[in-house]
Amino acid sequence: MTETERGLAQRAREASQSAFLGPVICIILVAAAWLRYTLPLNVDVSWWLLVSERMLDGQRLYVDILETNPPMAGSVYLLAVALARAIHLRPELATTILIFALTVLSLTLVWLVLRTSALRNRLTDGRLAAWTAALLLIAPMYDFGQREHLALITVLPALAVYILRARGERVLPAAVLIAGLSAGVTMSFKPYFAFSVGFCILAAAAQARDWRVLFALENWIAAALVLINAACIYLFFPEYFTIIYPLVRDVYLLLKAPVPTILVTLPMGLWLAGAAIVLLLQRKAHERDAAAFTTLAASLGFLVSFVAQQKGWGYHAYPMVALALLAAGLAASAVDTSRDVGRWPRVATALASAVLFVQSCLWFNGSVDVQQIEAEVARLGPRPSMLVLSAAAVIGHPMVRTLQGTWISRQEAFWVREIVRRSQKDGTIDLPTARRLESYVERERAGIIADFRKQPPDVVLIDNQNSDWGDWVRSDPELKALLEPYVLVQTVDGVEILKRS
Repeated sequence: MTETERGLAQRAREASQSAFLGPVICIILVAAAWLRYTLPLNVDVSWWLLVSERMLDGQRLYVDILETNPPMAGSVYLLAVALARAIHLRPELATTILIFALTVLSLTLVWLVLRTSALRNRLTDGRLAAWTAALLLIAPMYDFGQREHLALITVLPALAVYILRARGERVLPAAVLIAGLSAGVTMSFKPYFAFSVGFCILAAAAQARDWRVLFALENWIAAALVLINAACIYLFFPEYFTIIYPLVRDVYLLLKAPVPTILVTLPMGLWLAGAAIVLLLQRKAHERDAAAFTTLAASLGFLVSFVAQQKGWGYHAYPMVALALLAAGLAASAVDTSRDVGRWPRVATALASAVLFVQSCLWFNGSVDVQQIEAEVARLGPRPSMLVLSAAAVIGHPMVRTLQGTWISRQEAFWVREIVRRSQKDGTIDLPTARRLESYVERERAGIIADFRKQPPDVVLIDNQNSDWGDWVRSDPELKALLEPYVLVQTVDGVEILKRS
């Protein structure tokens, strides 16, 4: 085949891929929008929307609002609420629009970073583009909009630059700045995400066999951004260090699952399967694919983050699973199918990836059904003000947003007392430690009473399903007195629904 014929064949393939890409991306966008319409709003997203509304109304984070995450965790939601107020939309819809826009921006930056690379031909593969879009917009399911989802979106431009570093290709100054900002923002969401960025850097340096990658300019920009963020927290949110950090250190970190238990969860199996696909395909390739291995390294970093947080919660695992499946897609696109792999191995790879994708969607769609409770509360009147005495945030959120009610509390759920109680019960802490932590429990109790008196709720929910909140409330003289004007309407799945008479 002559050069002219090769060029014509290449252009024909690109035209075919472009024709394939448009309709498939449209289908993915429609499916993703439909999921946002049908699935319940994520519990933490609904809480952060409430936090953002209160902050825009003048309340102070970590003083009037109790939250354990750093301010960057709420930045996207704050922008969404501000946008919603400016153009008169529901904050939930504005949040979805903003996250879709951030996804498009992130993928556009990835394309701009890699457009001069030898990888550009692979990036025109419509199947790979569609696979990436599905992993970002459909796979999160119920966890759409969680901080881990946002972190994956923001880290992709930095990952693209580290792929260039791994391949020993030239990185333009604009790409260096993009990568530095991308990595810095990602690590500012949670310190744990530094594992992913760090593993990317190490993988790039190892594949390029150039230790100077460790000290590339984008790494310094990212580090500077993290330090600036920490300084801003210290200056503008000093209570994060004086009030929240001791609470997290002494109480919140007691809430953890054993590492062996976390290592046998489904996300670990999904990650291992994705990594196995990468390794098996690379055995057939003529050379190691830097894009696939650097992406797998980023995924491994998020795996370490998942284990280090010691919660085992589904959304903590999303970035590691999504990046492992993306690495599998990159490895598949790197294989020269005409020489390396026959038809049936390609079909097997596609089927395995599809099964892993479906399993991921099922896992990340885990939520608690409170529709029956919500229906009972809705019968009591429109736009109710609500207080939920429970450590389970999902009972009150996003129900209060669905009913367009008012949340009567400075915190998402009353987890301090519950963590101390359970830790003492299972032997994690001894009696002297439990007594030392009573000051945190008493502060939480005082907050409940203060919020109750400041704005008596229309509806009170008391959770007796997973704890003894009913007995605890009725044994407390102040809380018992506050509940005297309330009558029991219904009990649903152990949750008492009380209405102010």
